[in-house]
Amino acid sequence: MGDKANAHPGAAGRATAADHPASVRNVVLVGHSGSGKTTLVEALALTAGAVNRAGRVEDGGTVSDYDEIEHRQQRSVQLSLVPLDWDGYKINVLDTPGYADFVGELRAGLRAADAALFVVSASDGVDGSTRVVWEECAAVGMPRAIVVTHLESARADFEEMTRICAQAFGADDPDAVLPLYLPLHGPPGPDGHAPVTGLIGLLSQRLFDYSSGERKESEPGPEELPLIETARNRLIEGIISESEDETLMDRYLGGEEIDFGSLVQDLERAVARGVFHPVLAAAPAAPGARQGLGTVELLELVTGGFPTPLEREAPVVTTPDGQPRQVTACDPDGPLVAEVVKTASDPYVGRVSMVRVFSGTLRPDETVHVSGHGLADRGHEDHDVDERIGALSAPFGKQQRSLTHAIAGDLACVAKLSRAETGDTLSAKDDPLLMQPWEMPDPLLPLAIQAHSKADEDKLSQGLSRLVAEDPTMRLEQNQSTHQVVLWCLGEAHADVALERLRSRYGVQVDVVPHKVSLRETFAARSAGRGRHVKQSGGHGQYAICEIEVEPLPGGSGIEFVDKVIGGAVPRQFIPSVEKGVRAQAARGVAAGYPLIDVRITLRDGKAHSVDSSDAAFQTAGALALREAAADAKIHLLEPVAEVTVLVGDEYVGAVMSDLSGRRGRVVGTEQSAGGRTLVRAEVPEIEIGRYAVDLRSLSHGTARFDRVYARHEPMPPQLTDRIREQAQGNP
Repeated sequence: MGDKANAHPGAAGRATAADHPASVRNVVLVGHSGSGKTTLVEALALTAGAVNRAGRVEDGGTVSDYDEIEHRQQRSVQLSLVPLDWDGYKINVLDTPGYADFVGELRAGLRAADAALFVVSASDGVDGSTRVVWEECAAVGMPRAIVVTHLESARADFEEMTRICAQAFGADDPDAVLPLYLPLHGPPGPDGHAPVTGLIGLLSQRLFDYSSGERKESEPGPEELPLIETARNRLIEGIISESEDETLMDRYLGGEEIDFGSLVQDLERAVARGVFHPVLAAAPAAPGARQGLGTVELLELVTGGFPTPLEREAPVVTTPDGQPRQVTACDPDGPLVAEVVKTASDPYVGRVSMVRVFSGTLRPDETVHVSGHGLADRGHEDHDVDERIGALSAPFGKQQRSLTHAIAGDLACVAKLSRAETGDTLSAKDDPLLMQPWEMPDPLLPLAIQAHSKADEDKLSQGLSRLVAEDPTMRLEQNQSTHQVVLWCLGEAHADVALERLRSRYGVQVDVVPHKVSLRETFAARSAGRGRHVKQSGGHGQYAICEIEVEPLPGGSGIEFVDKVIGGAVPRQFIPSVEKGVRAQAARGVAAGYPLIDVRITLRDGKAHSVDSSDAAFQTAGALALREAAADAKIHLLEPVAEVTVLVGDEYVGAVMSDLSGRRGRVVGTEQSAGGRTLVRAEVPEIEIGRYAVDLRSLSHGTARFDRVYARHEPMPPQLTDRIREQAQGNP
């Protein structure tokens, strides 16, 4: 960060166990899909691990944990960890997917990191979802910096992009989002585009040339210094305005030359405090080159400007029964508190857990306590168990390099935790603890599935349980009303990956079927019915007659059964039989096959035979009576209605409200929210919002989010009722 001329990269082939939290940096890369995050990670790894002891480039594969799904989709779909050694520091780089469907992986990366590097493309700009994540980081004070990629694009304009970043990320203080370096361009090519060949440091006024494939430092020419004067002065003023030394601005405005070392120290402090956000530039190395443009500068920023794990507040920790427990922040000698931020299945070693250690030291082959995270509502089994962990390792590509230990502040991969799920807490077996879980988005896109064959059906339950154990943003529902197995996902791409993982990892082939909502039936008005079940076929016959009245009740009343038989027309022992038959028929439905609710059924009269009446006969008669009452009455089909709240940017409010109205929704109110957003409240039939997670993202360019909760059932419009009845009767 201080424009160092010489750095000492470590060996790529060695997994280094950090010995003190001060030597660890945990940084997460954030940016939209296609911004170049994964390419940047590979460039940083090449720079940090390019030279081995013999001075040769290490022969390694890709550093990102690609799987075959990512190859097919041509985008990252999971969080990956790339540990780097740089100048005596261990840097844990967390690469996150940029597509909105995998925001759960992004949030896990934010949880595990202490600072964020926002990657924006010089040719694409800043999208709305990236702005939302920036605001989330700002709300918790996470230090952030910006790196501009795709400088090789003919449309790339670094100066314009820094202006866009200041506008997008520096709404409160544009002077807190400023570049540390300016790109230098080489001669224009045949297409007229002048490639970026180097950088010039605004503070050091030194030139860093990458045109040879390796960073070379030199003095800038006299024609280059005037190009940076305005940007340099603005940067110095921006740094000084955030300085803890209140006299610095007066001295600077008075004409005093501020010492370069002081400026760098103030810059590093401002970045670590999360009040200043430098903009840098980066480009991947050319084939055969050892260093990509701007990668050294980025590594210096991470080690010099981003905070150590010691500067992070201690997590909220309790005992499993909820009693508060104080834990010293990032103490390697403290009680063990670690969190599973990601789980994955490896075909050779089984489940592998990526773990962030917040307190204590984790060692291989020790027994730890695994505390569940209370996500029973998403299909996860809550648990408190002791497990013996396997080896500790650090990933490099598809390989795992062994680690001797992982101290507080570090990240590691842990093998053989068969019960641990994403979000679980690891602690000492004799001192079990539980961390407060991070906020995870609610999956709101339903995917109804069924096993493709009997062989798949036998494996489906286990495959689904493993799937939701890995991904807490997925919810598994066994719907008792519709008898469907439903995977609730964040979007279509999320659903596609889930299906592919079921097939490729767990050998389960499933079919996607239309998702059903829980419709109900009720009587629109009072009606009566007579059930007559009289049969004689040799031996004992069957004889039961009952007369009932049915009347509608207010919503939520369920089914009431009332006995008003006079004079023993229906013997007392058979009245429960009538009720049982009526309730069984109500569960099967009386019009379109959906359960009947919110009615009072009164047994008025009936007849019995001293020999031929039986429990079964009166059950049948009760069911027949209810069906006859329904045949002579108007039956309402009831659909579930959800209370929907949409948090959307003010510029999209009109479009969102219009769209909700088109879904038969009723907007019941709006209220202003922070950050130029509006909260729209509406009541919408659930049948109309099955794909709302996808449609709202398209409508708002990925910037809106919504929640839904069941409100009540209410009558469907007649035209929809007729259509559903025709479908139930098998008509086209």
